[in-house]
Amino acid sequence: MSAPFSKLAEFRDVLAAGPQIDATALAGAQDRNGQLTKPPGALGRLEDLAIWYAGWRGDARPQIAAPQVIIFAGNHGVCAQGVSAFPAEVTAQMVANFGHGGAAINQLSKTFGATMSVHALDLDTPTADFTTAPAMTEAEVVSALQTGWNAVDPQADLLVTGEMGIGNTTSAAAIAAALFGGAAAEWTGRGTGVDDAGLARKTDVVTRALALHDVSDPLEALRCLGGRELAAMAGAIAAARHLRIPVILDGFICTAAAATLFKAVSGALDHTVAGHLSAEGAHRRLLDAMGKEPLLSLGLRLGEGSGGALAIGVLKAAVACHSDMATFAEAGVSGA
Repeated sequence: MSAPFSKLAEFRDVLAAGPQIDATALAGAQDRNGQLTKPPGALGRLEDLAIWYAGWRGDARPQIAAPQVIIFAGNHGVCAQGVSAFPAEVTAQMVANFGHGGAAINQLSKTFGATMSVHALDLDTPTADFTTAPAMTEAEVVSALQTGWNAVDPQADLLVTGEMGIGNTTSAAAIAAALFGGAAAEWTGRGTGVDDAGLARKTDVVTRALALHDVSDPLEALRCLGGRELAAMAGAIAAARHLRIPVILDGFICTAAAATLFKAVSGALDHTVAGHLSAEGAHRRLLDAMGKEPLLSLGLRLGEGSGGALAIGVLKAAVACHSDMATFAEAGVSGA
C-alpha cells in the first residue's frame, strides 16, 4: 500500500481522515459476549479486548490468523554525546542478527505465529545530533513515515512495531518531554544500562534539545527529536488505522513514537493497546498520559517489539475465547 502523502502536513491530514470503529460489529460482539458460557465479566479484561478487536476488524466474531511484526532500525547522531552504553555499530550488527533469526523478537514472533520483517533505514547516515540541529529534514522524516506506512501488509489482522537504534531512548525521552511537559530528568532513564555519569549526560542532552527546538507541534517534535525508526513506527501505526488493523504498542520508544500521533490528532490511537509496561522508568508515566493500561508487566526493557509480540498471545486468547466459546443456547447450558 503506497503512502498517500509526500509532506508532513499531508500526513497530518491523512491521519485525521482515519476510519472509526465499526459500531455494528462492536454491538454484535457485545451481544455475543453476553451469551457466552461464563458468568458476566468472568474473563475480565479479555472480554473488553475481544470486543475492541472485533469493532476494529468489523466482525462480531473475528479470528486472529495473520499477525505481523515489523522492526525498524535507525542510527542517531546524538550518540556522539555519549548517551548509550553501546556503540552505534551495534544497530547494524543487530539487524544482521534479526536477519539470521537469532534475536528474542525472532523467537517471540515464531511462537505466536507472526510474520516478521526488518527495515533498516539509512544506517550509514545517522540523523543529525539534535543538540545542534533538527534530527531530520522534512524530506527525511516523511521518507521514514512512508517506509513505515508501506511496510504494513494489508492482509495482516494484527500489528506490532518494534525498533533497533542505539541512542533511541534519548530520542524517546526528548519526544515525551516535548509532548507532555515536565523536566528532562522525569523522562530520561538508563536505557541500555548507562551509569550515573551516562544518565547525567542523557538528561543534559534532552534538556539542551528541548531548549533548542520549537516542538509545540507534535509532528515537528518527531522531526526535530526523533529518529528514522521512530518515524517509521508512527507511519506503520497510522497505516494500520486506515486498514482497520489493530495495533499492540511495544515499550517506551514505540509508545513515544505513537504519542506524536496521539497528540497530533484526537483519537489517533484508538485502534491500539499497550502490550506491556517496560522497565524503562518513564514508560508508566507516558502510558498514563495517554490513558493506556498495559496488558503485561514483566520487567522487560529489550525493545525490538518484544513486549508487544509477547502480548499477541494475550490478544489471541481473548479473541479465541470470544469467537470459539459456545453460547448458553449452543451448549444447552441454563443461563442466569
